Amino acid sequence: MISYLKRGVCLAATALCVSALALGAAKAGDKKYTVAVIMPSLDISYWQWVAYGAKTKAAALGMNYMELDSHNSPTEQMSNIKTAITKGANAIVIGPVSSTSTPPVLRFLKEQKVPIAFTGIGPQPGQTDYTSSVTANNEESGKAEGKFVCQLAKERGGAKVGMLSLPQDRENAQKYLRGAQAAFKEGGCDLVQILQTKGLTVREAVDEANDLLTAHPDITAIYGMYDEAATGAAKVLQTRNLVGKIGVVTADGSPTTVKLLRDGVIQGLFLQEAGGQGIEATQQVYNALTGKPTVKEMPLTEPLVTAKDVGSPEAQAKLKRVYPPSAGQY
Repeated sequence: MISYLKRGVCLAATALCVSALALGAAKAGDKKYTVAVIMPSLDISYWQWVAYGAKTKAAALGMNYMELDSHNSPTEQMSNIKTAITKGANAIVIGPVSSTSTPPVLRFLKEQKVPIAFTGIGPQPGQTDYTSSVTANNEESGKAEGKFVCQLAKERGGAKVGMLSLPQDRENAQKYLRGAQAAFKEGGCDLVQILQTKGLTVREAVDEANDLLTAHPDITAIYGMYDEAATGAAKVLQTRNLVGKIGVVTADGSPTTVKLLRDGVIQGLFLQEAGGQGIEATQQVYNALTGKPTVKEMPLTEPLVTAKDVGSPEAQAKLKRVYPPSAGQY
């Protein structure tokens, strides 16, 4: 009887009811979602750029944005997840502290029915309860970088290579290493030592590059798995008057390493789209919230840029997906 009377009121004032219904539909469609971006360490420029990409995309999509720093602590990471949900986050974009730290995060978010997209570092192998993983095509990139490093080593009269690695508890680092090892085997190069970073700082990379050259003075190329590795290695080569005598290549890319590339101190950058990863991950969780198709695995390519082509329009366009203009020159 109540529904019939309501229908009667609508029939008596059709235009008004249609307007009211349209307004209700508009409000439902205009819901403003909140995305929480949780980075492993915002002291690292790479993660600042991922967050920048996520923030700009969230603004373009009309989403509210919050940002939290896990300070490389799995415990703080879990606390950040819960804080974000308490504060009203509808979706999570995360660069995890490590791949091994992700299972409890995924269990909690599954219970909360909150979509999550990974950036830079993917979840632990075997985990499936996530919306999307936007990373670099690490194994193929690792192989391409390994091939280029091996060529540089041989051009300098040797076949021994050292590596400054990301922590190997990260799935992206494991993929880089597998690719590099395959390339070295195919190319006839010998990976004589792998040193893993703990803090991804230039100071640490300087110490490790010095250790590498002290233990293996006959290496002719260094494979860097992260941007600070190349910066640290370059400082050591400059101090030891070895620039050009030992080739240096790294993944990532930054204003610092772009300048080192232009100056001939390092020979190659395999660009990882830090900003692009934040952009694409935010789009994926937004799609999940709005019922649009999502992409489970999105490995972005890492193109090689050398001193010869860094000024090309193609390379410049790719660099603009790595870091924001405020970070420095391209």
